[in-house]
Amino acid sequence: MEKRLSTVAMRIALSAGFLSAVADRFGLWGPLGTPGVAWGGFPAFLGYTKTLLPFLPDSLVSVAGWSATAAEIVLAVALLIGCRVRWSALASGVLLVTFAVAMTTALGPEPPLSYSVWTAAAGAFLLAAQGTAPPEPISSD
Repeated sequence: MEKRLSTVAMRIALSAGFLSAVADRFGLWGPLGTPGVAWGGFPAFLGYTKTLLPFLPDSLVSVAGWSATAAEIVLAVALLIGCRVRWSALASGVLLVTFAVAMTTALGPEPPLSYSVWTAAAGAFLLAAQGTAPPEPISSD
């Protein structure tokens, strides 16, 4: 029972994290300058994308920003509804590690640690390892 609850909790937590970040990009948490808002709109998010990926030409920054956003939406929905949990969790972990490496390279080690990106990635990989396996039988030990 605990295993099933923990996998559902991790699916919800990862989904909520992805959807919250996407909501921020579209200004749903408020405009830039509102407490707790990182971007407040897509142009600010694309500026952040450029900061994380300074080697990309400007024409590809939008592609990277939109691709990351689309991936987060698809993965959040898949995890939330329980669709291909192992693959969705694995892809989430890879996406989060990619974010963490880009953040560490561009901004230093503190931001991905403070935003728990490495922790979320580890949780995604643990979820991928557990997937949707049936709960283990309760032993009488």
